[in-house]
Amino acid sequence: MKHWIDPQLELVNEIVKLVPLSPEHRDDLVEAATDGKLWELWYTSVPDASKIDDYIKLALDEQAKGLAKPFTVIDVKTGKIIGSTRFCKLQPQHRRLEIGYTWYAKHYQRTGVNTHCKLLLLKYAFENLDCIAVQFMTDWFNLKSREAIARLGARQDGILRHHRLNKDGSYRDSVVFSITNTEWSGVQKNLLLKLHSYNP
Repeated sequence: MKHWIDPQLELVNEIVKLVPLSPEHRDDLVEAATDGKLWELWYTSVPDASKIDDYIKLALDEQAKGLAKPFTVIDVKTGKIIGSTRFCKLQPQHRRLEIGYTWYAKHYQRTGVNTHCKLLLLKYAFENLDCIAVQFMTDWFNLKSREAIARLGARQDGILRHHRLNKDGSYRDSVVFSITNTEWSGVQKNLLLKLHSYNP
């Protein structure tokens, strides 16, 4: 199968490095998620030690099918694994994709790491893949995620009511955001300005 995105793709700047997700990263990913016990947030999909192997297998299975490109996020200065993110719901025929499954160790949240990662991912999506639109989706109750997506410059498209069932049988409402190719130039300038505020 021909992949729209090279499975070996790496994206890097002076702060973060996004490398292909690998089973070898399992222990370090669990350690990163332990910083803040991120799996305890019921509206997220952050894995703990009991779920990490299934988490990685599912991501790599979707990559093999051409549906996703998962990354492990590394702190360039320390070489430490600090989280994960991915391109998902790939639709090369429509030049659309989603950026999701994003999480970082608690100590790296609100530090500029997410902005650096999103800048790398969005730049690749719009300038290398020639995407028409990049989508984001999060749980209605994940207020931090909704705020972070809006701060990127993404616009809210709407809310998918009872979008899917949670593991406990409750319904999840999903909030959908997107950035279009015509908005990318302005969004990029906004992200660079935000990075300057982290590193004046």
